[in-house]
Order: sequence, then structure tokens, then C-alpha cells
Amino acid sequence: MFRHAFFALALFSGAALVHADSPTASSPTDLAAYTQQIKQLRDARVARLTSPNGWLSLIGLEWLKVGANRVGAAADNDIVLKAGPAHLGTVTLGKDGILHIALAKDSGATIDGKTVADAVLIDDAHATGTTNPTMVSFGHANFYVIDRDGRKALRVKDSDAQTRTHFLGLDYFLIDPSWRITADWVPFNPAHKMEIGSVIGTIDKVDVPGKAVFKRDGHTYELMPYQEEPGGDLFFVIADRTSGKETYGAARFMDVPLPKDGKVILDFNLAYNPPCAFTPYATCPLAPPENRLDLRVTAGEEKYRGGHPH
Repeated sequence: MFRHAFFALALFSGAALVHADSPTASSPTDLAAYTQQIKQLRDARVARLTSPNGWLSLIGLEWLKVGANRVGAAADNDIVLKAGPAHLGTVTLGKDGILHIALAKDSGATIDGKTVADAVLIDDAHATGTTNPTMVSFGHANFYVIDRDGRKALRVKDSDAQTRTHFLGLDYFLIDPSWRITADWVPFNPAHKMEIGSVIGTIDKVDVPGKAVFKRDGHTYELMPYQEEPGGDLFFVIADRTSGKETYGAARFMDVPLPKDGKVILDFNLAYNPPCAFTPYATCPLAPPENRLDLRVTAGEEKYRGGHPH
């Protein structure tokens, strides 16, 4: 599931503040309150992105081969890092998928904050709700292992990454209450299956609990979500006719509170870019065909000015 793809990302969780009983902009006071609420959520998003360990700190996505992988900043390593000591150590990937790291002498690195010589590495797919992936830290940089469809990679972060220190800020369409839409919720029983591709070529099959049906300019549209966690918010991966032009081409995301009384609130003012809009080292999902709207959604986050051709 793609929940592993977003480890350490707070997926705009504040979006849940905008429920069906929130301001509907029917009066100037309501509009002011609604606008202020959206701005607060956007400020919180920027704070997460620019945090020392946020998505802007990514400096590498290094795929591991079975066997020994020598890791460090020197050119003679199997995996050459953009930060850290010349020879950090060796990460060994067993045929059974078990990972082990042996740190080089005097590397200065720690493992989960402890000064030890070696350890088993837990990747993000095998971390539990109370256990994070094993973190290897060195100076202002660190890495942990991610698992994508059985492939393992080092996700490397550096608080001094240029993507973080030279962040250009986020741009948005004007806040428009008309894009806060009350949609009909059509549940699926049993859940439908939907294929979600990713920028690294993997395909996941996710359970879709239902669909949101809404009208815009006299036309009817449908969107299908899945849930990152059982019982959690609905997660929409969408594209529209602004994609690749005014907005990021691969997809935008929306986190939406669960349906109530057969209705679900789709607030496109809260649509936001995936990590891949900011860095080539993320593994984001692509909008599935079911969620590619033949409609210009002129709301939410626009294309990042400092983006890359990922």
C-alpha cells in the first residue's frame, strides 16, 4: 500500500477541519472565516515541508542490490552519498529480504540515536504503528530503508539540502468557495479494486470503498478514493485539465473526511502537490484513469516554481 510511500509525511491532516458544518461562504463573515481556515492549513503544510526532516530534505533514493552494498561519500563506494563520511559502512541485503548494516570504524554515525557498530535495519514496509524504520544518522544527514514492491532502497535526507535551503514557496489559485463541493457518496459493497501506478513504475491494487459523484457546470463527474489506513480519511489521487500546465502533471492529492449521511465534502481548495513535485527522490502515485477529470480544477496548489522535470 502507498501508506509506506509517505512515511514521515503528515498528509495535510488539518484538512479534516473543513467538515460539512464549516463555513459555506454564504456571508462575508463566513467567507472570511473559511479563507482564514484555508490559509492556516497552508501555513502548516509549508512548515512540514520545510522542517529539517521534511520532503524538501531528500537528497537520494539509492536502490540496494542483494549482497553487500558499500555506502559513503567517496567514489569507490557501491552507493555514493551526497553527504556524510567517505566510508560510512556496508548495508547487506539478504536473499530473504533481511537487511543488516555494519558501520565503518570512525564513521561517526548512529543507529536510532545509539552509538553501535552494527544492527538489523527495519524498512518502512515492516515498521509497525509504534516502530519507525531504522534511522542511520551522520552529521546533518540520515537515511532509512524503504520497500517498494519488494525492492529496497535507501531514502537519504539532509537538512542542508538545496531543495530545502532554496525553497521558493507555494503558489495557489485564488481561494474559491464554489470549489468546496458537497458530493453524493456511492458506497461499494464489496469494495472495488483500482490499480495505482507510481513514478517508479510500480503498480498497486487498492480497495476503493465507494465513489464521490458531483456536478460542475452542468456536467457530472466521479472520483474514487482509497484509505491509507483502515477507518482513516478518504485519499484521492487526482488529475484534471490543468495538470502539466498550471498544476503538477502527475497528480494532486486530497484528504477528505469520511462520508456523512450519504454525502462527502470535496474541497478542491485543499488539493496539494505530492512530494514528487519538489524532489526526484520520492516514489509518488500517479492519478489513475478513473480520477482524471475532463475539467479544469482551478483551485488548490499550483505547479511548484522550483520544480524539476520528473
